Amino acid sequence: MSEHFRVHGGARLVGEVDVVGAKNSVLKLMAAALLAEGTTTITNCPEILDVPLMADVLRSLGCHVDIEGDVARITTPAELNHMANSEAMGKLRASVCVLGPLVGRCKRAVVALPGGDAIGSRPLDMHQNGLRKLGATSEIEHGCVVAEAEGLHGAQIWLDFPSVGATENILMAAVLAKGTTIIDNAAREPEIVDICVMLQQMGAQIEGAGTSTLTVHGVDALHPTEHRVIGDRIVGATWGFAAAITQGDIRVRGVNPHHVDLVLEKLRMAGAEVTLFEGGDDEGFRVVMNGRPKAVDFVTLPYPGFATDNQPFAITLSAVSEGTSMITENLFESRFRFIEEMIRLGADARTDGHHAVVRGVEKLSSAPVWASDIRAGAGLVLAGLVADGETEVYEIFHIERGYPGFVENLRKLGANVERVSS
Repeated sequence: MSEHFRVHGGARLVGEVDVVGAKNSVLKLMAAALLAEGTTTITNCPEILDVPLMADVLRSLGCHVDIEGDVARITTPAELNHMANSEAMGKLRASVCVLGPLVGRCKRAVVALPGGDAIGSRPLDMHQNGLRKLGATSEIEHGCVVAEAEGLHGAQIWLDFPSVGATENILMAAVLAKGTTIIDNAAREPEIVDICVMLQQMGAQIEGAGTSTLTVHGVDALHPTEHRVIGDRIVGATWGFAAAITQGDIRVRGVNPHHVDLVLEKLRMAGAEVTLFEGGDDEGFRVVMNGRPKAVDFVTLPYPGFATDNQPFAITLSAVSEGTSMITENLFESRFRFIEEMIRLGADARTDGHHAVVRGVEKLSSAPVWASDIRAGAGLVLAGLVADGETEVYEIFHIERGYPGFVENLRKLGANVERVSS
Protein backbone atom coordinates (compact mmCIF):
# COMPACT_ATOMS: atom_id res chain seq x y z
CA MET A 1 0.00 0.00 0.00
CA SER A 2 1.23 3.49 -0.84
CA GLU A 3 -0.13 6.73 0.56
CA HIS A 4 -0.96 10.14 -0.82
CA PHE A 5 -2.45 13.39 0.49
CA ARG A 6 -5.94 14.50 -0.44
CA VAL A 7 -6.11 18.28 -0.16
CA HIS A 8 -9.46 20.08 -0.11
CA GLY A 9 -9.27 23.59 -1.52
CA GLY A 10 -10.64 26.75 0.03
CA ALA A 11 -8.80 26.88 3.38
CA ARG A 12 -7.53 30.09 4.95
CA LEU A 13 -4.73 29.03 7.31
CA VAL A 14 -4.91 30.72 10.71
CA GLY A 15 -3.11 29.94 13.97
CA GLU A 16 0.31 29.11 15.40
CA VAL A 17 2.88 26.54 14.32
CA ASP A 18 6.16 25.42 15.91
CA VAL A 19 9.30 24.82 13.87
CA VAL A 20 11.71 22.09 15.01
CA GLY A 21 15.41 21.56 14.25
CA ALA A 22 16.80 22.16 10.78
CA LYS A 23 16.99 19.17 8.44
CA ASN A 24 19.90 20.79 6.62
CA SER A 25 21.82 21.05 9.89
CA VAL A 26 21.03 17.98 12.00
CA LEU A 27 22.43 15.43 9.53
CA LYS A 28 25.76 17.28 9.32
CA LEU A 29 25.91 17.60 13.11
CA MET A 30 25.38 13.85 13.38
CA ALA A 31 28.30 13.35 11.01
CA ALA A 32 30.46 15.72 13.07
CA ALA A 33 30.05 13.36 16.03
CA LEU A 34 32.42 11.01 14.15
CA LEU A 35 35.27 13.41 14.95
CA ALA A 36 35.36 12.64 18.69
CA GLU A 37 35.51 9.37 20.59
CA GLY A 38 32.70 9.11 23.16
CA THR A 39 29.03 10.11 23.31
CA THR A 40 27.79 13.28 21.62
CA THR A 41 24.20 14.40 22.30
CA ILE A 42 22.20 16.39 19.76
CA THR A 43 18.88 17.90 20.83
CA ASN A 44 15.98 19.52 18.93
CA CYS A 45 16.33 16.88 16.20
CA PRO A 46 13.42 16.91 13.74
CA GLU A 47 11.45 13.66 13.63
CA ILE A 48 11.88 13.14 9.89
CA LEU A 49 12.83 10.10 7.83
CA ASP A 50 16.36 11.34 7.10
CA VAL A 51 17.46 11.23 10.76
CA PRO A 52 17.11 7.44 11.20
CA LEU A 53 18.68 7.01 7.74
CA MET A 54 21.73 8.98 8.86
CA ALA A 55 21.73 6.95 12.08
CA ASP A 56 21.99 3.81 9.93
CA VAL A 57 24.97 5.32 8.08
CA LEU A 58 26.72 6.04 11.39
CA ARG A 59 25.96 2.55 12.71
CA SER A 60 27.56 1.06 9.59
CA LEU A 61 30.72 2.95 10.57
CA GLY A 62 30.76 1.42 14.05
CA CYS A 63 28.83 4.00 16.08
CA HIS A 64 26.04 3.25 18.52
CA VAL A 65 23.12 5.60 17.86
CA ASP A 66 20.11 5.99 20.14
CA ILE A 67 17.23 8.27 19.09
CA GLU A 68 14.49 9.15 21.56
CA GLY A 69 12.03 11.79 20.44
CA ASP A 70 14.05 14.87 19.49
CA VAL A 71 17.30 13.67 21.12
CA ALA A 72 20.02 11.70 19.33
CA ARG A 73 22.92 10.18 21.27
CA ILE A 74 25.84 9.07 19.15
CA THR A 75 28.62 7.01 20.73
CA THR A 76 31.69 6.99 18.50
CA PRO A 77 34.33 4.26 19.02
CA ALA A 78 38.10 4.75 19.09
CA GLU A 79 38.40 2.78 15.83
CA LEU A 80 35.93 3.66 13.08
CA ASN A 81 35.06 1.66 9.98
CA HIS A 82 36.14 3.90 7.08
CA MET A 83 33.76 2.35 4.52
CA ALA A 84 30.44 4.22 4.26
CA ASN A 85 28.67 2.20 1.60
CA SER A 86 25.52 1.08 3.38
CA GLU A 87 22.11 1.02 1.67
CA ALA A 88 21.11 4.20 3.53
CA MET A 89 23.82 6.16 1.66
CA GLY A 90 21.80 5.94 -1.55
CA LYS A 91 18.70 7.44 0.03
CA LEU A 92 19.90 10.85 1.18
CA ARG A 93 22.24 13.42 -0.28
CA ALA A 94 23.58 14.61 3.07
CA SER A 95 25.22 11.24 3.72
CA VAL A 96 28.27 12.46 1.77
CA CYS A 97 29.08 14.70 4.77
CA VAL A 98 30.74 11.70 6.47
CA LEU A 99 33.59 12.06 3.95
CA GLY A 100 35.40 14.90 5.74
CA PRO A 101 35.16 13.42 9.25
CA LEU A 102 36.34 9.98 8.06
CA VAL A 103 39.37 11.42 6.27
CA GLY A 104 40.11 13.53 9.35
CA ARG A 105 39.79 10.66 11.86
CA CYS A 106 40.74 7.55 9.85
CA LYS A 107 42.95 9.10 7.15
CA ARG A 108 40.96 6.99 4.69
CA ALA A 109 37.36 6.98 3.47
CA VAL A 110 35.32 4.99 1.00
CA VAL A 111 31.96 6.75 0.67
CA ALA A 112 29.21 5.60 -1.69
CA LEU A 113 27.93 8.31 -4.00
CA PRO A 114 24.80 9.66 -2.34
CA GLY A 115 21.16 9.80 -3.43
CA GLY A 116 18.55 12.41 -2.49
CA ASP A 117 16.19 14.78 -4.29
CA ALA A 118 15.75 14.90 -8.07
CA ILE A 119 16.60 18.59 -8.48
CA GLY A 120 19.63 18.38 -10.75
CA SER A 121 23.36 17.68 -10.79
CA ARG A 122 25.32 18.25 -7.59
CA PRO A 123 28.88 17.08 -8.33
CA LEU A 124 31.50 16.44 -5.66
CA ASP A 125 34.41 18.12 -7.45
CA MET A 126 34.82 20.86 -4.85
CA HIS A 127 34.69 18.35 -1.99
CA GLN A 128 37.46 16.31 -3.61
CA ASN A 129 39.60 19.29 -4.62
CA GLY A 130 39.45 20.63 -1.07
CA LEU A 131 40.61 17.31 0.37
CA ARG A 132 43.44 17.19 -2.18
CA LYS A 133 44.59 20.65 -1.06
CA LEU A 134 44.69 19.27 2.50
CA GLY A 135 47.03 16.47 1.36
CA ALA A 136 44.64 13.63 0.53
CA THR A 137 44.16 11.72 -2.69
CA SER A 138 40.57 11.46 -3.89
CA GLU A 139 39.06 9.56 -6.82
CA ILE A 140 35.72 8.08 -7.88
CA GLU A 141 35.98 4.28 -8.01
CA HIS A 142 33.17 1.77 -8.49
CA GLY A 143 30.48 4.23 -7.47
CA CYS A 144 32.34 5.46 -4.38
CA VAL A 145 34.48 8.45 -3.43
CA VAL A 146 37.80 6.98 -2.27
CA ALA A 147 40.02 9.37 -0.30
CA GLU A 148 43.27 8.65 1.53
CA ALA A 149 45.97 10.65 3.30
CA GLU A 150 49.03 9.81 5.38
CA GLY A 151 48.41 13.06 7.21
CA LEU A 152 46.38 16.18 6.53
CA HIS A 153 47.95 19.63 6.57
CA GLY A 154 46.60 23.15 6.49
CA ALA A 155 46.06 24.85 3.15
CA GLN A 156 44.61 27.89 1.40
CA ILE A 157 41.42 26.71 -0.35
CA TRP A 158 39.30 28.77 -2.73
CA LEU A 159 35.84 27.45 -3.60
CA ASP A 160 34.58 28.27 -7.11
CA PHE A 161 31.08 28.41 -5.64
CA PRO A 162 30.04 28.79 -1.96
CA SER A 163 28.87 25.18 -1.73
CA VAL A 164 27.39 24.25 1.65
CA GLY A 165 28.37 20.58 1.36
CA ALA A 166 31.92 21.28 0.22
CA THR A 167 32.41 23.87 2.97
CA GLU A 168 31.22 21.37 5.59
CA ASN A 169 33.36 18.48 4.38
CA ILE A 170 36.52 20.57 4.07
CA LEU A 171 35.85 22.17 7.46
CA MET A 172 35.40 18.82 9.22
CA ALA A 173 38.57 17.44 7.67
CA ALA A 174 40.56 20.58 8.47
CA VAL A 175 39.79 20.71 12.21
CA LEU A 176 42.15 17.75 12.79
CA ALA A 177 44.76 18.74 10.17
CA LYS A 178 48.18 20.10 11.17
CA GLY A 179 48.49 23.84 10.74
CA THR A 180 46.03 26.46 9.56
CA THR A 181 43.45 26.12 6.79
CA ILE A 182 41.76 29.10 5.16
CA ILE A 183 38.57 28.45 3.18
CA ASP A 184 37.77 31.39 0.90
CA ASN A 185 34.33 31.89 -0.70
CA ALA A 186 32.94 29.60 2.00
CA ALA A 187 29.19 29.12 2.39
CA ARG A 188 27.60 31.52 4.88
CA GLU A 189 24.33 29.72 5.67
CA PRO A 190 23.07 29.59 9.27
CA GLU A 191 23.61 25.82 9.12
CA ILE A 192 27.35 26.45 8.55
CA VAL A 193 27.39 28.66 11.65
CA ASP A 194 25.57 25.89 13.55
CA ILE A 195 28.18 23.25 12.72
CA CYS A 196 30.99 25.71 13.53
CA VAL A 197 29.46 26.33 16.96
CA MET A 198 29.23 22.59 17.64
CA LEU A 199 32.81 21.97 16.48
CA GLN A 200 34.03 24.82 18.69
CA GLN A 201 32.23 23.23 21.63
CA MET A 202 34.15 20.03 20.78
CA GLY A 203 37.46 21.91 20.97
CA ALA A 204 37.97 23.03 17.36
CA GLN A 205 39.53 26.43 16.65
CA ILE A 206 37.48 28.15 13.96
CA GLU A 207 37.24 31.84 13.07
CA GLY A 208 34.90 33.63 10.67
CA ALA A 209 31.72 31.55 10.95
CA GLY A 210 28.97 33.29 8.98
CA THR A 211 31.44 35.12 6.72
CA SER A 212 32.91 34.12 3.37
CA THR A 213 36.31 33.30 4.91
CA LEU A 214 36.74 30.49 7.44
CA THR A 215 40.06 30.11 9.26
CA VAL A 216 40.65 26.75 10.91
CA HIS A 217 43.59 26.10 13.25
CA GLY A 218 44.02 22.32 13.44
CA VAL A 219 44.00 20.57 16.81
CA ASP A 220 45.17 17.09 17.84
CA ALA A 221 41.80 15.79 19.02
CA LEU A 222 38.21 16.78 19.73
CA HIS A 223 35.92 15.77 22.58
CA PRO A 224 32.17 14.95 22.68
CA THR A 225 29.62 17.64 23.42
CA GLU A 226 25.90 18.39 23.68
CA HIS A 227 24.40 20.69 21.07
CA ARG A 228 20.94 22.01 20.17
CA VAL A 229 20.05 22.18 16.46
CA ILE A 230 18.95 25.59 15.17
CA GLY A 231 15.36 26.02 13.98
CA ASP A 232 14.64 25.08 10.37
CA ARG A 233 14.53 28.30 8.34
CA ILE A 234 13.15 26.54 5.25
CA VAL A 235 10.24 25.04 7.20
CA GLY A 236 9.67 28.44 8.83
CA ALA A 237 9.61 30.09 5.41
CA THR A 238 7.16 27.44 4.18
CA TRP A 239 4.63 28.48 6.80
CA GLY A 240 5.21 32.16 6.02
CA PHE A 241 4.44 31.48 2.37
CA ALA A 242 1.46 29.34 3.41
CA ALA A 243 -0.05 32.37 5.18
CA ALA A 244 0.45 34.57 2.11
CA ILE A 245 -0.79 31.98 -0.40
CA THR A 246 -4.01 31.23 1.51
CA GLN A 247 -4.55 34.88 2.58
CA GLY A 248 -4.16 33.67 6.15
CA ASP A 249 -2.60 34.61 9.48
CA ILE A 250 0.15 32.36 10.86
CA ARG A 251 2.46 32.87 13.84
CA VAL A 252 5.67 30.83 13.37
CA ARG A 253 7.73 29.95 16.45
CA GLY A 254 11.12 28.27 16.91
CA VAL A 255 13.17 29.90 14.14
CA ASN A 256 15.43 32.94 14.13
CA PRO A 257 13.48 35.48 12.02
CA HIS A 258 16.72 36.96 10.67
CA HIS A 259 17.50 33.63 9.02
CA VAL A 260 14.53 34.35 6.71
CA ASP A 261 14.96 38.12 6.33
CA LEU A 262 14.74 38.10 2.54
CA VAL A 263 11.70 35.78 2.51
CA LEU A 264 9.86 38.09 4.88
CA GLU A 265 10.82 41.14 2.81
CA LYS A 266 9.41 39.47 -0.32
CA LEU A 267 6.19 38.69 1.54
CA ARG A 268 5.95 42.33 2.63
CA MET A 269 6.36 43.36 -1.02
CA ALA A 270 3.52 40.96 -1.88
CA GLY A 271 1.27 42.83 0.55
CA ALA A 272 1.66 40.87 3.79
CA GLU A 273 1.92 42.35 7.24
CA VAL A 274 5.00 40.86 8.93
CA THR A 275 5.90 41.03 12.63
CA LEU A 276 9.20 39.76 14.09
CA PHE A 277 9.67 38.15 17.50
CA GLU A 278 13.35 38.07 18.46
CA GLY A 279 15.11 35.98 21.10
CA GLY A 280 13.80 33.61 23.75
CA ASP A 281 11.60 30.56 23.43
CA ASP A 282 8.99 32.42 21.35
CA GLU A 283 11.35 33.76 18.68
CA GLY A 284 9.90 33.71 15.20
CA PHE A 285 7.54 35.82 13.13
CA ARG A 286 3.92 36.37 12.12
CA VAL A 287 2.62 36.76 8.57
CA VAL A 288 -0.86 38.18 7.87
CA MET A 289 -2.19 38.51 4.32
CA ASN A 290 -5.48 40.37 3.88
CA GLY A 291 -6.55 40.14 0.27
CA ARG A 292 -4.93 38.73 -2.84
CA PRO A 293 -1.12 38.93 -2.91
CA LYS A 294 0.71 41.15 -5.42
CA ALA A 295 3.19 39.70 -7.92
CA VAL A 296 6.86 39.75 -6.85
CA ASP A 297 10.03 38.64 -8.68
CA PHE A 298 12.39 36.07 -7.12
CA VAL A 299 16.03 35.17 -7.84
CA THR A 300 17.63 32.19 -6.09
CA LEU A 301 21.17 32.72 -4.79
CA PRO A 302 23.42 31.34 -2.05
CA TYR A 303 22.72 32.68 1.45
CA PRO A 304 22.00 35.47 2.31
CA GLY A 305 20.17 35.41 -1.04
CA PHE A 306 16.80 33.78 -1.64
CA ALA A 307 17.20 30.04 -1.01
CA THR A 308 16.58 27.63 -3.88
CA ASP A 309 14.66 25.44 -1.40
CA ASN A 310 12.05 28.22 -1.19
CA GLN A 311 11.62 28.47 -4.96
CA PRO A 312 8.56 26.14 -5.19
CA PHE A 313 6.72 28.30 -2.64
CA ALA A 314 7.61 31.43 -4.60
CA ILE A 315 6.10 29.83 -7.72
CA THR A 316 2.95 28.79 -5.85
CA LEU A 317 2.54 32.31 -4.46
CA SER A 318 3.11 33.80 -7.90
CA ALA A 319 0.52 31.44 -9.41
CA VAL A 320 -2.28 33.06 -7.38
CA SER A 321 -0.91 36.62 -7.19
CA GLU A 322 -2.23 39.67 -8.99
CA GLY A 323 0.15 40.37 -11.88
CA THR A 324 3.14 38.63 -13.48
CA SER A 325 6.24 37.34 -11.68
CA MET A 326 9.62 36.21 -12.96
CA ILE A 327 11.43 33.51 -11.02
CA THR A 328 15.12 32.95 -11.82
CA GLU A 329 16.76 29.69 -10.69
CA ASN A 330 20.56 30.00 -10.46
CA LEU A 331 21.47 26.84 -8.55
CA PHE A 332 19.76 23.65 -9.77
CA GLU A 333 18.79 23.04 -13.37
CA SER A 334 16.00 20.55 -12.66
CA ARG A 335 14.13 22.50 -10.03
CA PHE A 336 11.61 23.81 -12.59
CA ARG A 337 10.19 20.28 -12.87
CA PHE A 338 7.82 21.59 -10.20
CA ILE A 339 6.23 23.95 -12.74
CA GLU A 340 5.03 21.00 -14.84
CA GLU A 341 2.91 19.89 -11.87
CA MET A 342 1.70 23.43 -11.19
CA ILE A 343 0.47 23.65 -14.79
CA ARG A 344 -1.66 20.55 -14.06
CA LEU A 345 -3.27 22.68 -11.34
CA GLY A 346 -4.08 25.48 -13.77
CA ALA A 347 -1.08 27.74 -13.21
CA ASP A 348 -0.24 30.04 -16.13
CA ALA A 349 3.51 29.47 -16.24
CA ARG A 350 6.24 29.21 -18.87
CA THR A 351 9.93 28.39 -18.55
CA ASP A 352 12.90 29.54 -20.62
CA GLY A 353 16.23 28.17 -19.48
CA HIS A 354 16.67 29.16 -15.87
CA HIS A 355 13.81 31.68 -15.93
CA ALA A 356 10.12 31.10 -15.31
CA VAL A 357 7.34 33.59 -16.01
CA VAL A 358 4.18 33.09 -13.95
CA ARG A 359 0.98 35.05 -14.58
CA GLY A 360 -1.27 34.90 -11.57
CA VAL A 361 -4.79 33.52 -11.67
CA GLU A 362 -7.48 34.02 -9.04
CA LYS A 363 -7.79 30.32 -8.22
CA LEU A 364 -6.12 27.08 -9.26
CA SER A 365 -7.99 23.92 -10.29
CA SER A 366 -7.61 20.52 -8.62
CA ALA A 367 -5.71 17.63 -10.26
CA PRO A 368 -3.53 14.66 -9.30
CA VAL A 369 0.11 15.78 -8.95
CA TRP A 370 3.44 14.16 -8.08
CA ALA A 371 6.16 15.46 -5.76
CA SER A 372 9.71 15.28 -7.15
CA ASP A 373 11.47 16.53 -4.01
CA ILE A 374 10.77 17.68 -0.46
CA ARG A 375 9.96 21.33 -1.17
CA ALA A 376 8.09 20.61 -4.41
CA GLY A 377 5.82 18.26 -2.46
CA ALA A 378 5.09 20.85 0.20
CA GLY A 379 4.51 23.48 -2.49
CA LEU A 380 1.96 21.26 -4.24
CA VAL A 381 0.05 20.77 -0.99
CA LEU A 382 -0.09 24.55 -0.50
CA ALA A 383 -1.26 24.93 -4.10
CA GLY A 384 -4.02 22.39 -3.42
CA LEU A 385 -5.26 24.59 -0.59
CA VAL A 386 -6.07 27.37 -3.09
CA ALA A 387 -7.49 25.12 -5.82
CA ASP A 388 -11.12 24.25 -6.54
CA GLY A 389 -12.11 20.75 -5.45
CA GLU A 390 -9.77 18.00 -4.21
CA THR A 391 -6.10 17.78 -5.17
CA GLU A 392 -4.26 14.48 -4.69
CA VAL A 393 -0.51 14.74 -4.03
CA TYR A 394 1.51 11.56 -4.63
CA GLU A 395 5.08 10.50 -3.66
CA ILE A 396 4.55 12.07 -0.24
CA PHE A 397 7.55 10.28 1.26
CA HIS A 398 9.53 13.23 -0.11
CA ILE A 399 7.53 15.66 2.05
CA GLU A 400 8.02 13.57 5.17
CA ARG A 401 11.79 13.73 4.71
CA GLY A 402 11.61 17.41 5.61
CA TYR A 403 8.37 18.16 7.46
CA PRO A 404 7.53 16.34 10.70
CA GLY A 405 3.80 16.33 11.40
CA PHE A 406 3.01 18.20 8.18
CA VAL A 407 -0.63 17.07 7.93
CA GLU A 408 -1.21 17.58 11.66
CA ASN A 409 0.12 21.15 11.49
CA LEU A 410 -2.00 21.93 8.44
CA ARG A 411 -5.13 20.64 10.17
CA LYS A 412 -4.31 22.67 13.27
CA LEU A 413 -4.21 25.75 11.05
CA GLY A 414 -7.62 24.94 9.54
CA ALA A 415 -6.77 22.96 6.42
CA ASN A 416 -8.80 19.97 5.29
CA VAL A 417 -6.06 17.49 4.39
CA GLU A 418 -6.23 13.69 4.57
CA ARG A 419 -3.67 10.92 4.30
CA VAL A 420 -5.13 8.30 1.98
CA SER A 421 -3.93 4.73 1.36
CA SER A 422 -4.03 3.61 -2.26
